[in-house]
Amino acid sequence: MNICELTGKGKQYGSNVSFSQRHTKKVWKPNLQTKTIMVDGKKVTMKISTQALRTLKKKGIIPAAGK
Repeated sequence: MNICELTGKGKQYGSNVSFSQRHTKKVWKPNLQTKTIMVDGKKVTMKISTQALRTLKKKGIIPAAGK
């Protein structure tokens, strides 16, 4: 499934619109990454969107690489 386990972000639907104004269906999928996170002292593997991953790093929940 293409759903972020933390935020619930999923597929988005819309249309490609060409120069001649033809509409064809299109799907945008979230950028999901598999990460292992420590939750209550246990390692948990989750599929997290990159947007959620950036937020967790900003809040200090996940240590940022290189720091």
